[in-house]
Amino acid sequence: MSYGIPSAEPSADIPVCPRHPDRPSYVRCQRCGRPACPECQRTAAVGFQCVDCVNEQKRTTPAYRSAYGGALAVGRPLVTFTIIGLCVLVYILQWIVPGDLIFQDFAFANVFAATEPWRMLTAAFLHSQGFLLHIVLNMYTLWIFGQALEPLLGRIRFLAVYVISAIGGSVGYLLLTPNYPISGVVGASGAIFGLFGAMLVVQRHRGGETKQLWVLIAINGAIGFFIPNIAWQAHLGGLITGGLAAAAIAYAPRGKNQALLQAGGLVLVVGLLAVLTWFRVTAS
Repeated sequence: MSYGIPSAEPSADIPVCPRHPDRPSYVRCQRCGRPACPECQRTAAVGFQCVDCVNEQKRTTPAYRSAYGGALAVGRPLVTFTIIGLCVLVYILQWIVPGDLIFQDFAFANVFAATEPWRMLTAAFLHSQGFLLHIVLNMYTLWIFGQALEPLLGRIRFLAVYVISAIGGSVGYLLLTPNYPISGVVGASGAIFGLFGAMLVVQRHRGGETKQLWVLIAINGAIGFFIPNIAWQAHLGGLITGGLAAAAIAYAPRGKNQALLQAGGLVLVVGLLAVLTWFRVTAS
């Protein structure tokens, strides 16, 4: 005759998880009060909530948007920090990779506009190795303006303005540089001037003061004419492009079609850059 140990089956007196009735649970959801097994528990501000309450809360919580329709970017400006990190990483690679291959493969020159147009963007992530302040000043300015613009526009829209401005800087250099030089240009300054233009448009749209921003743009713009080896053409191209991209975002009518109209406006800006590039290339 053998004696077995009785199984620990849930009884009416033992609370069980509604999603897993075979699992006793003495931990209750702080929201609905039902038992929740370890698999169904989600950490809350106080105690735990069950997975059903967490999912319901996500469905019913409204998505907060910035004034320009982007998801409200709270906390650290992640896109700004990511761009800075990429620029620093590429700068380190410029020193590590032998033969100056990074510069040769990714810097922009007018001769590459037709055959390797991606250089119009990749050049914005490279910086001069012979002038440390080139990357330091660019990244510092990006940090300052990124913290202001990214929360206003939203992360995706801010990234779009930055990328399009970087391309616009290269297009400005292509259009305004005579004799079709073969020397390469690098740096994020075209994109950063695009942030200047974007901030100017946003400030005007919000009714803010713009005098100090005009002074900043004038000083930085003038530097390109007095210090050699600075591509003022890229600065001007980025400034105009950033202003146009920001205008497409800021002045799109609010409503359910706002994001679609903003996307369409940005596509038009990119299309304009493509047309200008095509005319310049075919005319040479």
